[in-house]
Amino acid sequence: MISAGDFKNGITFEMDNGVYQIKEFQHVKPGKGAAFVRTKIQNVITGATIEKTFNPTDRMPLARIDRKDMTYLYSDGDLYYFMDVETYEQIPISAATVGDTLKFVKENEVVKVLSYKDNVFGIEAPFFVELEVTSTEPGFKGDTATGATKPAIVETGAQVKVPLFINIGDRIQIDTRTEEYLGRA
Repeated sequence: MISAGDFKNGITFEMDNGVYQIKEFQHVKPGKGAAFVRTKIQNVITGATIEKTFNPTDRMPLARIDRKDMTYLYSDGDLYYFMDVETYEQIPISAATVGDTLKFVKENEVVKVLSYKDNVFGIEAPFFVELEVTSTEPGFKGDTATGATKPAIVETGAQVKVPLFINIGDRIQIDTRTEEYLGRA
């Protein structure tokens, strides 16, 4: 059990027959009246985000989310196949569950498969990936405006904004959480 006064970002708890993760929280102590905790929480199964206030003494049962390392093998229609790195068991996961989290992930890379009570509800891609640029417009001499970017397509087919000096064949680092270019690899 966790009390609302101990809430931190990323904590997962059960409430109203659902599993929620805290995205934002704020302890509020008004000049008049009792203190409370204002939160923005996300249902990890459905993805819905709601704002809710709690009394700091409210207690919630913690939810155990399993994060298992699995290798992304391939996709076949609406199914994506993953292999457990310990048991070599292969499991299919639907495209609806995967969403667009694999747009920067190549085949045979390790990802984290998220489950609650053995029900898979999501995928966590690595935070940083290194990919090759397969298509982009050439930069021209004199294009030195500060912070200027151009679109580039990487080997997984995803599009990312890169500086003007990046060319086809360059290997770049990308932050998968923000989908931003970090630098050359």
